[in-house]
Amino acid sequence: MPYMPDSMPIPNVEDWDTKEFWAHCKKHELVVQRCTDCGTFRHSPQAVCFNCQSWNYEWKKVSGKGVVFSYIICHYPAMAAVKTRVPYNVVLVELEDAGKQRMLGNLIDGTPNEDIHVGMPVEVTWEDIDDTLTLPQWKRSK
Repeated sequence: MPYMPDSMPIPNVEDWDTKEFWAHCKKHELVVQRCTDCGTFRHSPQAVCFNCQSWNYEWKKVSGKGVVFSYIICHYPAMAAVKTRVPYNVVLVELEDAGKQRMLGNLIDGTPNEDIHVGMPVEVTWEDIDDTLTLPQWKRSK
């Protein structure tokens, strides 16, 4: 991830394994890799299936719905770039239709940090950072 001292690290959207994932995010589509030999979902994207060692995969569009599997509230900045954001949350979301794969992000819908809990239903929302990067983030589901 490129990093400047007072800026947020950003993912490499041109990385061979993740390029397609980021291209779909830019279109506000959440996709997860799925092995076409054994059907195993995998995230973070990688070249080889951890289950059967196959190199064959597809990008499967998923609903973006899930539940908070775990979370933390950061009270101390991990780096200078986030010092104005504390306290902020980081949620680990278990996707309901992607073989229970999990994705990290932030709950950015204004839900108070003290209301976040394990099992809380959430869905993907999109944070357009710039012309090249869109991040999947999370909002509380009704």
